[in-house]
Amino acid sequence: MNGLRSETLSPSHDREGFNCGVTALDDYLQRQASQDMRRHVAAVFVMVSEEQPQTILGYYTLASYAVETCGLPDETAKRLPRYPTTPATLIGRMARSAGLPGLGSLLLADALGRVLTNIQQVASALVVVEAKSPSAADFYRKHGFIPFGLSTRKLFLPIQTIAEAAKRCIR
Repeated sequence: MNGLRSETLSPSHDREGFNCGVTALDDYLQRQASQDMRRHVAAVFVMVSEEQPQTILGYYTLASYAVETCGLPDETAKRLPRYPTTPATLIGRMARSAGLPGLGSLLLADALGRVLTNIQQVASALVVVEAKSPSAADFYRKHGFIPFGLSTRKLFLPIQTIAEAAKRCIR
């Protein structure tokens, strides 16, 4: 991420100037994100450039989540303890500025890296997304996310898969 960095959303960031082309995602960042942070229901991270750190290029949210273990595919569930729910992290929203192709993959990599770094403090066996559109679901599937049963938009990625991919990148 040469010249880019991710950081927690702060008042110094220009939320009004952000435009991803999806009104609900733009509105969330501009009107709701700070409240969610204050209420501790979502952590909001933004990607900015070193040269213009106030300009938001993209953002994502992370929150604690739980998944009913019985709803997972058998090959995933058999690797987990037989608890009724499994701890997970939800990527609740993710968006990049219109006209910045490729940034979505960087945002996702940053989010997954952040989850992996913090699992010693807050346990999480899975990362879950609920894609807002078919194209968003395709994006996540392209990055290895697995659909929950017959759902086409609710997907997950096991932490073990993320950790193994991170090890390969470090080598």
